[in-house]
Amino acid sequence: MFDKYSLKKGETLENVARRFHTNVGVLKDINNIYYDEQVRAGMDVIVPKNQEHYFNYYVIEQGDNLYAIARKYNINPELLASMNGLDMDDFIYPNQEILIPKSGYSYYITKEGDTIETVSKVFDENERELLQMNPVVYLLAGQILIKKK
Repeated sequence: MFDKYSLKKGETLENVARRFHTNVGVLKDINNIYYDEQVRAGMDVIVPKNQEHYFNYYVIEQGDNLYAIARKYNINPELLASMNGLDMDDFIYPNQEILIPKSGYSYYITKEGDTIETVSKVFDENERELLQMNPVVYLLAGQILIKKK
């Protein structure tokens, strides 16, 4: 579900986020980037792939909040926030694009200390099945893993 991408001269995380249909918050989270100064040409970053298969996109409108969006799509607001590299109290703004999980899948966002074994138990799957559905597993905090329901 992830690939490695090497940043080119003059490229920003915003450029990379657009290219891979994600957002800067997700890129910062999965790559443990805390400051923009850490981003430089030649740096390898982990980027999501095949997201269009597991996610829809939603463009924030005036007056939206994470709770209302989660209710509209019948999803957990904490999951919605985590998938988009946000905290529940973070400000969202009009025209910001966020990921919306598609129905028919279960999602898990890895935490510090997770192992294939512990994540397999969360999904109630054996490790082989988990790895078939998620061929690239880094187990860095913030990685989104999926299971087809």
